[in-house]
Amino acid sequence: MNHPKSATDNEQATHTRGVSRRDFFKLSGATAGVAVAAGATAKGGRSKAFADAANGAASSNGSIHKRPWWVREVDEPTTEIDWGQKSRISEQQRTVRGPGLANYVGEDRAEEVGAIAAENKKQRILDNEPGYRLRDWAFYGSAGFFGFQHAPLSFLPLEGVESPDDLGVPRWEGTPSENANMVRAAMRHFGAATVGFVELDENTKKLIYSQDPDGKTVEFEDVDEAYENDDKRVIPDKAKWVIVYTMQMSEETMRLAPGPIGAGTTSVAYARFPQIQASTQGFLRGLGYQGLGESSINALGIAPAFGVLAGLGEMGRHNRLITPEYGPMVRVQKIVTDLPLEPTKPIDAGIQEFCKTCKVCAEQCPSDSLSYEDEPYWNTVGEWNEPGHKAWFEDAVSCMEYWRTGPGTNCGICFSVCPYAKKDETFMHTMVKATAARTRLFNGMFTNMDQAFGYGERDPEDWWSLDLPEYGIDTQRSARQQV
Repeated sequence: MNHPKSATDNEQATHTRGVSRRDFFKLSGATAGVAVAAGATAKGGRSKAFADAANGAASSNGSIHKRPWWVREVDEPTTEIDWGQKSRISEQQRTVRGPGLANYVGEDRAEEVGAIAAENKKQRILDNEPGYRLRDWAFYGSAGFFGFQHAPLSFLPLEGVESPDDLGVPRWEGTPSENANMVRAAMRHFGAATVGFVELDENTKKLIYSQDPDGKTVEFEDVDEAYENDDKRVIPDKAKWVIVYTMQMSEETMRLAPGPIGAGTTSVAYARFPQIQASTQGFLRGLGYQGLGESSINALGIAPAFGVLAGLGEMGRHNRLITPEYGPMVRVQKIVTDLPLEPTKPIDAGIQEFCKTCKVCAEQCPSDSLSYEDEPYWNTVGEWNEPGHKAWFEDAVSCMEYWRTGPGTNCGICFSVCPYAKKDETFMHTMVKATAARTRLFNGMFTNMDQAFGYGERDPEDWWSLDLPEYGIDTQRSARQQV
């Protein structure tokens, strides 16, 4: 369903990026009027939307920290789902990650693109190509090294934390709401950005993989304790809750995508993942409960789907999660537990509605892998996409081939150019997002305003001179959005 870029599209994109900063502020000076119009035209009316703003009101969304005031809880996610079409899938056989590409292009082509990637990497280093120099590759190669070497991922909790049985005391007992707030507080300190919860039932169990990336099956059984052997991992039926959490990525670093430095922010986030998971599993063990984690990256279940159901964000045009707090600049992970947790509700922050107009990620995609359709659709594109929900399905094969034959790393351009990836450092950013959450009327103008600054275009050589905070992220970002 993708449509090739037209000359008009490219001319318009070039023209938009050429808008001067002065012209941008002329446009943005109208946002006060835009906000008033949005409140008057949107469902719920002006008085409700801006009374909320004046009072600092926000969606409590169960145990997720206080959200920006313009985020609304909803009973059903903005992504339409037909659970009758869904079934559990094998991560190993269905995705294009790792060796999965060969399932769709054949072993010969998969080996060919791997060889191209290796040769390109060597030649770029020899050519001293900006953004692909030896120091750039050294950063990328080392960014995720420590986390996975010293805190290995494990389905079962690692030994070391004393359980109530070890201490001879009763296990922790709290209400699902108390438990959810407690887990969130602990995980935020461990390094999670946002935390939500989904209850496993007949439908949501379909989002747990039938087979993990290493080939082991994942099964539910009526047993008291989780276990695994050479063939399978077993989740007890009583483990009915999924903890879903995000980890921030550096916006400034991702703006150097594609290439080793931009890809490095993904690696740094994933390097924090084993520590957060192991700490959470240990915390649950210390309370007297089980925490069943991902045995490897992208294991256990479909992360974006759980993120949507947990209210952490909405699905975007690039078929990935976009959050109100950090846009798409997150990785999404999950842990299954038998600790009763109050589920958090899906949200409507106007994000998917904005994507219907925006299309910037599709325009900037170098492999033309993203859809230009105005509305999400039911028909999937390729067997790697899971049916049963409406989305803008991507061509994952052309995307993965570009990764290997182009930059030789992951890409991330669709993340870096997203208007929601911008930090809310000014009232202007917040007001634009708040207006988009209430009405589609100004979304086209907001997209043009965002592109006026040429976001996503950065000289990779400049990154080495930036004075970024720890991990390249702003950990106070969500806290500022609560006031």
